[in-house]
Amino acid sequence: MQHFCDGDDLRNLLLTISYDGKRFHGWQIQQNAYTVQEALQNSLSKIIGNDFDVKGCSRTDSGVHANRYCVSVKTAHPIPPERLKAALNRWLPLSVAVLDCREVGLDFHARYSCKSKEYIYKIWNSEVRSPFLDGYALHYRYPLDVEQLDSAAQAYVGKHDFTSFCTLDNREPGDMTRDVKRFSVTRDGDMVIMRVEADGFLYNMVRIMVGTLLRIAQGKIPPDGIPAIIEKKDRKYAGPTAQACGLYLNQINY
Repeated sequence: MQHFCDGDDLRNLLLTISYDGKRFHGWQIQQNAYTVQEALQNSLSKIIGNDFDVKGCSRTDSGVHANRYCVSVKTAHPIPPERLKAALNRWLPLSVAVLDCREVGLDFHARYSCKSKEYIYKIWNSEVRSPFLDGYALHYRYPLDVEQLDSAAQAYVGKHDFTSFCTLDNREPGDMTRDVKRFSVTRDGDMVIMRVEADGFLYNMVRIMVGTLLRIAQGKIPPDGIPAIIEKKDRKYAGPTAQACGLYLNQINY
Protein backbone atom coordinates (compact mmCIF):
# COMPACT_ATOMS: atom_id res chain seq x y z
CA MET A 1 0.00 0.00 0.00
CA GLN A 2 1.37 3.43 -0.94
CA HIS A 3 0.38 6.77 0.57
CA PHE A 4 2.05 10.12 0.41
CA CYS A 5 1.38 13.58 1.67
CA ASP A 6 0.63 16.23 -0.90
CA GLY A 7 1.91 19.60 0.24
CA ASP A 8 4.73 22.08 0.31
CA ASP A 9 7.17 19.51 1.68
CA LEU A 10 6.71 17.03 -1.18
CA ARG A 11 9.95 15.90 -2.82
CA ASN A 12 10.76 13.69 -5.79
CA LEU A 13 13.73 11.33 -5.57
CA LEU A 14 15.24 9.46 -8.51
CA LEU A 15 16.57 6.04 -7.52
CA THR A 16 18.80 4.14 -9.93
CA ILE A 17 18.82 0.46 -9.02
CA SER A 18 20.25 -2.78 -10.39
CA TYR A 19 18.70 -6.21 -9.91
CA ASP A 20 19.04 -9.90 -10.61
CA GLY A 21 15.60 -10.86 -11.91
CA LYS A 22 16.03 -14.62 -11.61
CA ARG A 23 13.86 -15.01 -8.50
CA PHE A 24 11.50 -12.12 -9.17
CA HIS A 25 8.28 -12.12 -11.18
CA GLY A 26 9.21 -8.88 -12.92
CA TRP A 27 9.08 -5.30 -11.63
CA GLN A 28 5.39 -4.57 -11.13
CA ILE A 29 3.44 -5.41 -7.95
CA GLN A 30 1.36 -8.58 -8.36
CA GLN A 31 -1.21 -10.28 -6.17
CA ASN A 32 0.44 -13.67 -5.65
CA ALA A 33 4.06 -13.27 -6.80
CA TYR A 34 7.18 -11.59 -5.40
CA THR A 35 8.33 -8.63 -7.50
CA VAL A 36 11.12 -6.06 -7.44
CA GLN A 37 8.62 -3.27 -6.70
CA GLU A 38 7.33 -5.17 -3.67
CA ALA A 39 10.88 -5.68 -2.37
CA LEU A 40 11.63 -1.97 -2.80
CA GLN A 41 8.38 -0.78 -1.20
CA ASN A 42 8.83 -3.13 1.77
CA SER A 43 12.29 -1.66 2.35
CA LEU A 44 11.06 1.93 1.92
CA SER A 45 8.31 1.28 4.48
CA LYS A 46 10.89 0.23 7.06
CA ILE A 47 12.86 3.46 6.51
CA ILE A 48 10.26 6.20 5.90
CA GLY A 49 6.94 4.58 6.80
CA ASN A 50 4.22 4.69 4.15
CA ASP A 51 5.00 8.25 3.09
CA PHE A 52 5.86 7.55 -0.55
CA ASP A 53 4.59 6.93 -4.07
CA VAL A 54 6.71 4.79 -6.41
CA LYS A 55 6.82 4.92 -10.22
CA GLY A 56 9.06 2.53 -12.21
CA CYS A 57 10.58 3.25 -15.63
CA SER A 58 9.44 0.00 -17.26
CA ARG A 59 7.52 -3.25 -16.80
CA THR A 60 10.16 -5.95 -16.93
CA ASP A 61 8.99 -9.56 -17.22
CA SER A 62 9.56 -12.44 -14.84
CA GLY A 63 13.23 -13.51 -14.96
CA VAL A 64 14.47 -10.37 -16.75
CA HIS A 65 17.42 -8.51 -15.20
CA ALA A 66 18.33 -4.82 -14.96
CA ASN A 67 21.82 -3.36 -15.01
CA ARG A 68 20.15 0.02 -14.53
CA TYR A 69 16.51 0.63 -13.67
CA CYS A 70 15.08 4.01 -12.62
CA VAL A 71 12.40 4.67 -10.03
CA SER A 72 10.87 8.00 -9.03
CA VAL A 73 9.79 8.20 -5.39
CA LYS A 74 7.57 11.06 -4.21
CA THR A 75 7.68 11.63 -0.46
CA ALA A 76 7.38 14.36 2.13
CA HIS A 77 9.95 12.61 4.34
CA PRO A 78 13.08 14.75 4.89
CA ILE A 79 15.65 11.94 4.65
CA PRO A 80 18.71 13.06 2.62
CA PRO A 81 19.26 11.12 -0.66
CA GLU A 82 22.62 9.64 0.41
CA ARG A 83 21.13 8.37 3.67
CA LEU A 84 18.18 6.79 1.85
CA LYS A 85 20.58 5.05 -0.55
CA ALA A 86 22.62 3.62 2.34
CA ALA A 87 19.54 2.53 4.29
CA LEU A 88 17.92 0.84 1.29
CA ASN A 89 21.11 -1.08 0.55
CA ARG A 90 20.96 -2.42 4.13
CA TRP A 91 17.32 -3.50 3.90
CA LEU A 92 16.95 -4.70 0.31
CA PRO A 93 17.54 -8.35 -0.63
CA LEU A 94 21.03 -9.06 -1.96
CA SER A 95 19.62 -9.39 -5.49
CA VAL A 96 18.76 -5.65 -5.57
CA ALA A 97 21.16 -2.72 -5.13
CA VAL A 98 20.63 1.05 -5.15
CA LEU A 99 23.36 2.62 -7.31
CA ASP A 100 22.32 6.25 -6.93
CA CYS A 101 19.71 8.47 -5.26
CA ARG A 102 19.20 12.16 -6.05
CA GLU A 103 16.52 14.82 -5.86
CA VAL A 104 14.72 15.79 -9.09
CA GLY A 105 11.88 18.15 -10.02
CA LEU A 106 8.32 17.26 -9.02
CA ASP A 107 7.33 16.99 -12.70
CA PHE A 108 9.89 14.19 -13.31
CA HIS A 109 8.38 10.72 -13.91
CA ALA A 110 10.61 7.64 -14.20
CA ARG A 111 8.57 6.28 -17.09
CA TYR A 112 7.09 9.26 -18.92
CA SER A 113 10.21 11.46 -18.77
CA CYS A 114 12.27 8.73 -20.45
CA LYS A 115 13.59 9.55 -23.96
CA SER A 116 14.99 6.09 -24.79
CA LYS A 117 15.87 2.72 -23.27
CA GLU A 118 18.59 0.23 -24.14
CA TYR A 119 18.32 -3.52 -23.65
CA ILE A 120 20.98 -6.16 -24.14
CA TYR A 121 20.39 -9.86 -24.75
CA LYS A 122 23.12 -12.35 -23.84
CA ILE A 123 23.58 -15.64 -25.73
CA TRP A 124 26.16 -18.20 -24.58
CA ASN A 125 27.11 -19.61 -27.99
CA SER A 126 29.02 -22.76 -27.14
CA GLU A 127 28.46 -26.47 -27.56
CA VAL A 128 28.76 -26.83 -23.79
CA ARG A 129 26.56 -24.86 -21.40
CA SER A 130 28.18 -22.74 -18.69
CA PRO A 131 27.15 -23.74 -15.15
CA PHE A 132 27.69 -20.09 -14.11
CA LEU A 133 25.23 -18.65 -16.63
CA ASP A 134 22.08 -20.59 -15.77
CA GLY A 135 19.37 -17.92 -15.65
CA TYR A 136 21.73 -15.21 -16.95
CA ALA A 137 22.18 -16.02 -20.66
CA LEU A 138 20.46 -18.13 -23.29
CA HIS A 139 22.50 -21.23 -24.10
CA TYR A 140 22.56 -21.69 -27.89
CA ARG A 141 24.84 -24.52 -29.01
CA TYR A 142 24.73 -24.09 -32.80
CA PRO A 143 27.06 -21.76 -34.76
CA LEU A 144 26.01 -18.10 -35.02
CA ASP A 145 27.28 -15.89 -37.85
CA VAL A 146 27.43 -12.61 -35.95
CA GLU A 147 28.13 -10.51 -39.08
CA GLN A 148 25.11 -11.97 -40.87
CA LEU A 149 22.84 -11.37 -37.87
CA ASP A 150 24.13 -7.83 -37.34
CA SER A 151 23.43 -7.05 -41.00
CA ALA A 152 19.92 -8.57 -40.84
CA ALA A 153 19.13 -6.66 -37.64
CA GLN A 154 19.64 -3.27 -39.31
CA ALA A 155 16.15 -3.73 -40.79
CA TYR A 156 14.78 -3.14 -37.27
CA VAL A 157 16.29 0.36 -37.16
CA GLY A 158 13.93 3.25 -37.81
CA LYS A 159 10.32 4.07 -37.06
CA HIS A 160 8.08 1.06 -37.75
CA ASP A 161 4.82 -0.52 -36.66
CA PHE A 162 6.14 -3.48 -34.60
CA THR A 163 2.84 -5.37 -34.25
CA SER A 164 4.59 -8.52 -35.59
CA PHE A 165 7.04 -8.27 -32.69
CA CYS A 166 4.57 -7.96 -29.82
CA THR A 167 2.83 -10.55 -27.68
CA LEU A 168 -0.81 -9.46 -27.64
CA ASP A 169 -2.47 -9.71 -24.25
CA ASN A 170 -5.52 -8.14 -22.65
CA ARG A 171 -3.90 -4.68 -22.64
CA GLU A 172 -5.21 -2.10 -25.10
CA PRO A 173 -3.03 -2.40 -28.23
CA GLY A 174 -2.70 1.38 -28.74
CA ASP A 175 -0.01 2.80 -31.04
CA MET A 176 2.35 -0.02 -32.08
CA THR A 177 4.91 2.31 -33.71
CA ARG A 178 8.34 2.49 -32.07
CA ASP A 179 11.53 4.24 -33.17
CA VAL A 180 14.51 1.87 -32.96
CA LYS A 181 17.65 4.00 -32.85
CA ARG A 182 20.25 1.22 -33.11
CA PHE A 183 20.63 -2.54 -33.06
CA SER A 184 23.96 -4.40 -32.95
CA VAL A 185 25.08 -8.01 -32.71
CA THR A 186 28.62 -8.57 -31.42
CA ARG A 187 30.72 -11.43 -30.10
CA ASP A 188 33.20 -11.64 -27.22
CA GLY A 189 34.55 -15.18 -27.20
CA ASP A 190 31.56 -17.51 -26.72
CA MET A 191 29.28 -14.68 -25.60
CA VAL A 192 27.11 -13.07 -28.27
CA ILE A 193 25.45 -9.81 -27.25
CA MET A 194 22.47 -8.23 -29.01
CA ARG A 195 22.03 -4.56 -28.09
CA VAL A 196 19.00 -2.43 -28.99
CA GLU A 197 17.99 1.14 -28.17
CA ALA A 198 14.55 2.59 -28.89
CA ASP A 199 12.20 5.30 -27.70
CA GLY A 200 10.09 2.51 -26.18
CA PHE A 201 9.32 -1.19 -26.48
CA LEU A 202 6.17 -3.27 -26.89
CA TYR A 203 5.39 -6.31 -24.73
CA ASN A 204 8.09 -9.00 -25.40
CA MET A 205 9.40 -6.94 -28.36
CA VAL A 206 13.12 -7.44 -27.72
CA ARG A 207 12.74 -11.16 -27.03
CA ILE A 208 10.77 -11.63 -30.28
CA MET A 209 13.40 -9.63 -32.22
CA VAL A 210 16.06 -11.98 -30.80
CA GLY A 211 13.97 -15.09 -31.57
CA THR A 212 13.52 -13.88 -35.16
CA LEU A 213 17.28 -13.41 -35.59
CA LEU A 214 17.85 -16.94 -34.27
CA ARG A 215 15.35 -18.22 -36.87
CA ILE A 216 17.50 -16.47 -39.51
CA ALA A 217 20.56 -18.25 -38.08
CA GLN A 218 18.69 -21.55 -38.47
CA GLY A 219 17.82 -20.79 -42.11
CA LYS A 220 14.07 -20.77 -41.35
CA ILE A 221 13.73 -17.05 -42.19
CA PRO A 222 15.80 -15.49 -45.02
CA PRO A 223 18.52 -13.01 -43.95
CA ASP A 224 16.61 -10.20 -45.69
CA GLY A 225 13.23 -11.32 -44.33
CA ILE A 226 12.70 -8.84 -41.48
CA PRO A 227 11.20 -5.97 -43.57
CA ALA A 228 8.48 -8.31 -44.88
CA ILE A 229 7.69 -9.49 -41.32
CA ILE A 230 7.39 -5.87 -40.15
CA GLU A 231 5.09 -5.19 -43.12
CA LYS A 232 2.75 -8.11 -42.23
CA LYS A 233 1.85 -6.61 -38.81
CA ASP A 234 1.07 -10.13 -37.65
CA ARG A 235 2.80 -11.90 -34.75
CA LYS A 236 2.69 -15.34 -36.42
CA TYR A 237 5.29 -14.34 -39.06
CA ALA A 238 8.06 -13.44 -36.58
CA GLY A 239 10.24 -15.91 -34.68
CA PRO A 240 9.52 -17.35 -31.21
CA THR A 241 9.86 -15.31 -28.02
CA ALA A 242 13.42 -15.90 -26.73
CA GLN A 243 13.75 -16.90 -23.07
CA ALA A 244 13.68 -14.14 -20.45
CA CYS A 245 16.97 -15.22 -18.84
CA GLY A 246 19.19 -13.47 -21.42
CA LEU A 247 17.47 -10.07 -21.27
CA TYR A 248 18.83 -7.07 -19.34
CA LEU A 249 17.50 -3.53 -19.17
CA ASN A 250 20.83 -1.81 -19.60
CA GLN A 251 20.34 1.95 -19.73
CA ILE A 252 17.60 4.58 -19.33
CA ASN A 253 18.13 7.92 -21.07
CA TYR A 254 16.36 11.08 -19.89
